[in-house]
Amino acid sequence: MVDLTPLVPIPAGRFLMGSAEFSADETPVHVREVAAFEIEQHPVTNEQFAAFVADTGYVTVAERALDPADFPGVDPADLVPGGLVFTPTAGPVDLRDWSQWWRWAAGATWREPGWPGPTADERPRHPVVMVAYEDAATYAAWAGRRLPTEAEFEYAARGGLDGARFAWGDEEFPGGRLMVNRWQGRFPSENTGAAGWIGPSPVGTFPPNGYGLVDMTGNVWEWTTDVYTPRHVVPGLADAAVDAGGRRDLLGGAAGEASGPADRERRRVLKGGSHLCSPDYCLRYRPAARSPQSDDTATTHIGFRCAR
Repeated sequence: MVDLTPLVPIPAGRFLMGSAEFSADETPVHVREVAAFEIEQHPVTNEQFAAFVADTGYVTVAERALDPADFPGVDPADLVPGGLVFTPTAGPVDLRDWSQWWRWAAGATWREPGWPGPTADERPRHPVVMVAYEDAATYAAWAGRRLPTEAEFEYAARGGLDGARFAWGDEEFPGGRLMVNRWQGRFPSENTGAAGWIGPSPVGTFPPNGYGLVDMTGNVWEWTTDVYTPRHVVPGLADAAVDAGGRRDLLGGAAGEASGPADRERRRVLKGGSHLCSPDYCLRYRPAARSPQSDDTATTHIGFRCAR
C-alpha cells in the first residue's frame, strides 16, 4: 500500500484574494476569511493514484466509452475514449488559437498520457494527470479526504505572503533561482525544460512555499470544488451586484441573462498554473491565477491534491 500524502495544517486567517494586475477573472480583489484546514503537501502522484485504482477497480472518465447522445451529429465511430494532449508546434503560431497545440488523443489515459516517453509506472513520483474532476473527487473520498475550495487553495499557495505576486514573493527569480516548473522558451514551439524537465516534474523538485507546500504553482493545474465564474463572487455582495440600471453582476452577465457556458456544462476553477504556463502567453503560475475547466475534461497538464 502506498502512503497518502502528508497533510499540512493551515491556520485560520484572512487574506487578500485575487489580483488586479493580470486577468479580469482574478478580480475583484477582496478580503476572504478561511477556517483552519489541512492540505496535502504535494499533488497526488502516479503511484498513489495507481494504488487507488488497484484497490477499487476505478475506471477514469478518459477511459470510459462516450455516449453518442451527448455528441449529436458526430460519427459514433469517432467517439472513442481519450483526452487532450499538448503537442508543441513546429514554430511560432497565433497564440489566440489554442487548437494549434492541443489535440484529442484516442487512448490517452493517466497511465499513458499521450506524450512520447515514460508511462505513469515509470514516473511514480510525478503528479498524476489526465484526470477529470470526478476522478479527483472519487480518489479524495477513497482517501478519507476532499478537494480544496478555491479560497483554501489560494490561501495555502500564498504561504503567508499576503498580496504577493508569486508563492515566494514579488520577484520571479530571487537570487537568480528558478522557483517553479513553467515553460522555458518561446511558447508553444520551444521549451528547454525547467531544471531539466519538459512536462511535469517529480513532486518537490522546486522549493516549498512558506507553509512547506510544494508545487502549489507550476507543474500541474489542480482541481478545486468551486464552480467557475468570470469574476470573483464576493461573499455578502452577490445579492446587491445588479441594480435597477442593469449594470453587470459579479457573475459577468447582465441582470436576468444566462452567464454563458457554465449554465450548459459545469466548469470548475483550476488553480496553480502548470508546466505549460509561459510569461509570453499566460503567466498563470501565481496564487491568484485561475482557469475554467469542464468537469469531464482530462488533459496532460491537470492534476489535483486533497484537503481535509
